[in-house]
Amino acid sequence: MLKKLKELDLKVLKAIKKLHNHTNNRIMAVITHLGTGGSVWFALCIPLIISRQLRTAGLNILLSLFITWLIGEITIKRLVARVRPSEELPEDEQIIKRPKFYSFPSGHSASSFSVVAVTILRCPLWIIIPVAILAALIAFSRLYLRVHYLTDVVAGVVLGLGCGFSSVAIYNIIAEYIA
Repeated sequence: MLKKLKELDLKVLKAIKKLHNHTNNRIMAVITHLGTGGSVWFALCIPLIISRQLRTAGLNILLSLFITWLIGEITIKRLVARVRPSEELPEDEQIIKRPKFYSFPSGHSASSFSVVAVTILRCPLWIIIPVAILAALIAFSRLYLRVHYLTDVVAGVVLGLGCGFSSVAIYNIIAEYIA
């Protein structure tokens, strides 16, 4: 089973490499940078928290990002310690600086999809749609840039959605306790 997943991971990276060109490389580098450290998602929280109607969504996103970081980056990544494809495939052109930390799960994908989950439950459609599109682009950029395998990204998406949906329940409990 693991051998089959590894083969799939490599086939996907090989197929995506066919899309590489100067323009796409630059676009994907910018998109991935938006997700670095959750920066675009923290920026999204500012207008949401300022807005009276969407304040809960903004605060809940912050909680979701924290939970996702704690579980994904601090716990799972260190336990699994999977080497990135950029380390295992040195012949490949490095489009961005090689990340320092482990590969599984994708933190960019996890944080992005934790925000998607919260927006699904807390925001109007006009916010959900662009957030979901940007999250998908960020996740794809990690494959395109060869810093994650498909299984890293899928695990990040699943982790992010789980943490995001769970954070809404946790937020509601905290809010009820404080009120």
